[in-house]
Amino acid sequence: MQKLACILVGLAALPVYAQAPTIDQSLEMKSASAPRVSPDGKWVAYEVSRTNWDANAFERELWLADAGGGQRVQLTSGKGSSFDAKWSPDGKWIAFLSTRPVTTPGGKLEDSTQIYLIAPNGGEARELTRIETGVSELEWSPDGKTIAFLSKDAKSKARKDRDSTYGDIQVIGGDYQMSHLWLIDIAGGESRRLTEGDQFTIGSYAWSPDGSRIAFSAQHDPDLGSSNTATIYVVTVADKSIKKIVETPGPNTNPVWSPDGSEIAFNTANGSPFYYYTNSVIAVASASGGTPRAITTSVDENASPIVWTTDGIYFSPLRRTYQVLSRVDPRSGAVETLSDPKRVLGQFSFARQANTVAFVAAGDNAYSEVSVSDIKPFAPKAVTAMGEQLAAFKTAHRELVQWKSSDGSAIEGVLITPPGFDSTKKYPLLVVIHGGPTGVDRTSINADRYYPIELFASKGAVILRPNYRGSAGYGEKFRALNVRNLGVGDYADVISGVDYLIGRGFIDRSRVGSMGWSEGGYISAFITTSSDRFRAVSVGAGISDWMTYYVNTDIHPFTRQYLHATPWDDPEIYKKTSPISYVKTAKTPTLIQHGGADKRVPIPNGFELYQALRDKGVPVRMVVYPGFGHPIDKPKQQRSVMQENLDWFGHYIWGEQQQQLGATSAGQR
Repeated sequence: MQKLACILVGLAALPVYAQAPTIDQSLEMKSASAPRVSPDGKWVAYEVSRTNWDANAFERELWLADAGGGQRVQLTSGKGSSFDAKWSPDGKWIAFLSTRPVTTPGGKLEDSTQIYLIAPNGGEARELTRIETGVSELEWSPDGKTIAFLSKDAKSKARKDRDSTYGDIQVIGGDYQMSHLWLIDIAGGESRRLTEGDQFTIGSYAWSPDGSRIAFSAQHDPDLGSSNTATIYVVTVADKSIKKIVETPGPNTNPVWSPDGSEIAFNTANGSPFYYYTNSVIAVASASGGTPRAITTSVDENASPIVWTTDGIYFSPLRRTYQVLSRVDPRSGAVETLSDPKRVLGQFSFARQANTVAFVAAGDNAYSEVSVSDIKPFAPKAVTAMGEQLAAFKTAHRELVQWKSSDGSAIEGVLITPPGFDSTKKYPLLVVIHGGPTGVDRTSINADRYYPIELFASKGAVILRPNYRGSAGYGEKFRALNVRNLGVGDYADVISGVDYLIGRGFIDRSRVGSMGWSEGGYISAFITTSSDRFRAVSVGAGISDWMTYYVNTDIHPFTRQYLHATPWDDPEIYKKTSPISYVKTAKTPTLIQHGGADKRVPIPNGFELYQALRDKGVPVRMVVYPGFGHPIDKPKQQRSVMQENLDWFGHYIWGEQQQQLGATSAGQR
């Protein structure tokens, strides 16, 4: 009895953690996105994601909501995903894409993504296309008789013959399958090509108001490194004649027609050779060609047209951690903000016959909801209730904080505190760093994926998500602060944020950890090799050596623009900004996670850091996800990513014993 009493006293002394969603519960949380408002503004079609554990997939289905805030009904169901809903101009049909299985007399298609039609009042969906290489980016013609879509070219006979003779090989800088415009007749179901050839591949496009032309953006080839070649063309539907209308340096993308069809607005780098971090703007050109004029240069953030009405051109710029709906006068360049500047808004869809807009919205400490509003006055009303999924849990609190970095730059971040937070007590601190570097962390709530934020908070951690230099939302000068300063300045922003919170008195400075994916993984690798102030680090798909990155990545211009050099021109800047350069001072136990087929941050970066830490005797664990690219985008593998991080920081921050960690740490081999 005395022994039992001691056990009970010991248990009573342990902290009582608030209920947080488990890893599986977080992965199973649904989200609503991609709203499409009906032409009359009365209904909103949208996508709901769901987790299919059996198929190991995040799948999407289409739902329909009454814009008045009434009923919600599921429109599609079945195997695969249904997405990209588009209303017919008369509102009688919804066209959408679906990956549901398709079989032909010749067997399965190379890509099963096809166009289907469904009536908004329900019934069976009708298959409209059966294209061997699949379909993307559908758009109705203004008269509702035709749908345009994109499809990749099939492999040429020469390519098929080569594969038959030599097996599957790849020629770098070649073997491209270009995407081209097609049209399909709704009544007869006949499809025909509108563009072809190997001179360009098409991205975004838009029908002219009278349906006689289509404006499109196209670049030389599908490589991401060729994005600067993207510019605007117009094709005449009747005779397939094509004219390039924008000659200024790109990228030039996302064409949007004026209401009278005489002009085209588009997104442009405006001649900047450093378009990865400088502002993009909205420009307007004549539909017959000529010199464009930039109209949003007064907006110190990226701007891209959504729709052009008789009232102006609508766009949605960032404002620090928030995002607004704005309108620019195409003649004067005057900009008007229509929405509350303290909310996150995006994915806008405008009704053609009504003063109604649908969008996704979230406020502070709230889950994203599909919402509707009049354009003016703007008063959002949610038509979904996805936030009800959080009702069973006590979520952490999010708020914006600001501090000064070592060079005096003002840095903002999201401070996440656990339920029952008491500023007179000491808490462990976990820094979670976003990617990009032009990502941005916000005070709204999303379902946890890579990092179990709510579970960390329920264990008593304070979490800081810094919007370090280079983050979007703070203007072009701020985004340029890490040019030729990657890692170095970013690291200073993170460390100064840690010091700021320690100075507020509620952080246990002996229990600090860091984690992040992509650019966030790179900064975490910098922490591993440059600091002894952290108990543990997790590097997700992070860069360890810019030289290794540059010669392996699929996005070479990124590095050249941020470092203003190639490794052959300036090896010193590559050395200065590479975490591996400082590995001799590394002491921090590090978890490395990486997709085995990552083209953006290729896996040699992970192996380089792993081997260097092993050679230095630093505890390290590396987990590879074979077949995955830069994102780990399937639920079972995301379950692993989150569990690995929960275990790693549970061991090093909270002292929990994990056999799997000890068995694979370099320090115990």
